[in-house]
Amino acid sequence: MATQAPETKIVDSYRIACDGGEGALGHPRVWLQIPHDTGWVECGYCDAKYIHKDFADQPES
Repeated sequence: MATQAPETKIVDSYRIACDGGEGALGHPRVWLQIPHDTGWVECGYCDAKYIHKDFADQPES
């Protein structure tokens, strides 16, 4: 059985909230801060990756 890749979301704010997005099957809401130098952050619970829109077209490093 293959494991699904974590979700990647493009956002327009450097401070975002993640709750897993699945209602009761999600996780506690956590606030994440996207660093201005990298432009992305990953949720420690669900591994969702949030990329700020200003960095969306840049190659990952």
